[in-house]
Amino acid sequence: MLRHEFRPGKLLAGLFLTLAGIIYAGDAGGTWETPWFAIIPIVTGGLCLAAATGLATRAIRRRRAGGEADAGAESEGAG
Repeated sequence: MLRHEFRPGKLLAGLFLTLAGIIYAGDAGGTWETPWFAIIPIVTGGLCLAAATGLATRAIRRRRAGGEADAGAESEGAG
């Protein structure tokens, strides 16, 4: 049994913010040189993608919950 509901939007947001942290850590460690503005599209794009994923997940879950409720009402009325 799952302890919590899977949230793919939060997963994507975490992945992109972790990527931004890795990029800055590599720059601070001297492994590579990163311009200050390089993180802006990574973080912004990741948050926008996470928001779109979250909205899609919410819509899918609402549709499934609505479809199951309608199917249950039809089967009770038919019997």
